[in-house]
Amino acid sequence: MNGSEGYSVYLFPQALEALGEAVKPYLSEGKSGAHVLCREIDTAGALVQMTLEGTDTQGKPMRVQLMLPSSMVRMIVSARGEEAFGFMPRGIAVSAAHPDLTGENNGAALDKDQS
Repeated sequence: MNGSEGYSVYLFPQALEALGEAVKPYLSEGKSGAHVLCREIDTAGALVQMTLEGTDTQGKPMRVQLMLPSSMVRMIVSARGEEAFGFMPRGIAVSAAHPDLTGENNGAALDKDQS
């Protein structure tokens, strides 16, 4: 994985302890702690299924499916490089697409519906 897209999956400390050595090859260390970097993730069901990309001992690309109980997962963060992180409107693109979010309409849509 090139780090520009995918997900960082953080596990509870108790999960890391319970999984022990078995999970260590899949962990990456960062400023915010140990996490699993994965290309795809499926959170439907009792297990969180993660698709990881890597290389085998001969250097050939390979995909690995790692499945853990969802109760072990503390947080999942999107690791997409092209998007800003957060919950606030972003610049001109948002104001042009959603003028209500910038306050330009000052509730005009509500006034229209009420008349």
